[in-house]
Amino acid sequence: MVWLDKFKLNKSLARAITEAGLVNPKEIQLKTLSRIIGGQDLIAVSPEGSGKTTTLIISVLNRIRQGFDDAPRVLILVPTKEQVLEMIDQFGTINKNSSIKIVGLYVAPGIEAQMDALADGADIVIATPDRARAIYLKLGLNLNKIDLFIIDDADQIVKQGLQLPVAELANSITKCQHLVFTEVLHDKLHKMIAPFMKLPAIVEIEELGNAEIETIEQVLYQVPNFRTKLNLLSMFMLDEELFTKSVVFVNTRNTADTVYKNLKPVLKGSVAVLSPMFIETKAVTDIEAFKTDDSLRVLIIANENTGDLDLSGLPFIFHLDLPGDKQLFVNRMIKTGNEETLAIAFATDLELVTVKKIEHLTGKKMLVADLPDDLVIDTDHK
Repeated sequence: MVWLDKFKLNKSLARAITEAGLVNPKEIQLKTLSRIIGGQDLIAVSPEGSGKTTTLIISVLNRIRQGFDDAPRVLILVPTKEQVLEMIDQFGTINKNSSIKIVGLYVAPGIEAQMDALADGADIVIATPDRARAIYLKLGLNLNKIDLFIIDDADQIVKQGLQLPVAELANSITKCQHLVFTEVLHDKLHKMIAPFMKLPAIVEIEELGNAEIETIEQVLYQVPNFRTKLNLLSMFMLDEELFTKSVVFVNTRNTADTVYKNLKPVLKGSVAVLSPMFIETKAVTDIEAFKTDDSLRVLIIANENTGDLDLSGLPFIFHLDLPGDKQLFVNRMIKTGNEETLAIAFATDLELVTVKKIEHLTGKKMLVADLPDDLVIDTDHK
């Protein structure tokens, strides 16, 4: 049995994994399970679908051979109620030990019902950080026997601004092993987990799509916040000889107006917005009009309600915001001829997950460029 040969799993668990259809370990399991079983703190960084949740479940079930005790031994934090329920179902596909009790905690009417479920006994608690903290503060969640503390989709927890309840829960556990699973590891996430991780191993799995799509050249600038994005864009636009024609994509028409107001003092009358919200904003009705108007250098376009656009012949395509629909971004990047177009994307820490998804879809990495030395980094905005 493969799982028994490669890892020190109990026999019944190895059999259950195989019966669930997981015949061979994935790369993330090959690189992490031995470390986890050995008791090491670990940060696993890998894309969606690479097997992070399965790794987590196997690790927990190998730790808990028999239930249940008077207090939970494993606390798993996930971003949403839907993920709590989904993970409970996923445990059910592998767990064949009926004595192990799992309780889910999430924001819903009737906190007392969840507290009663904990009082009846639990081995594994799967929870959103805010609900786990609320019940802990009501003395309904006993953390005294937790020996495995896990954060799944940690980047999404940071994106939701739930760092404080995570930190409070981690600090309330005296001694345990810590596991963090995430699609990206960035400064905001590192700041959340660094105080309680103990010399963690960092395992990163890079999985790109099988079929590489031929795209125009792409460059990525990683910036701390939106204000710094505006500063960088303004700095580029000062070079009139290089940036002769550029389109700048943002996610909403409100953002398009903000960018317009920021660029207007620099570009004067050479910046416009495609179908703007406000009549005082210089408007362009279609992209062909922008291409043929020699007085215009920059066209700002909101992703919402844009539809298909012919971007051929434009030397520069900026994405000040990365669209939520990664396919929309990729469609703009597909090379259709011999055009010499450069695509430049700006991304904050919280947008790096989208970058990873785009790279997976195109089958290639974006080139990360260094920020200019004289760029003004805005420190007043997070």
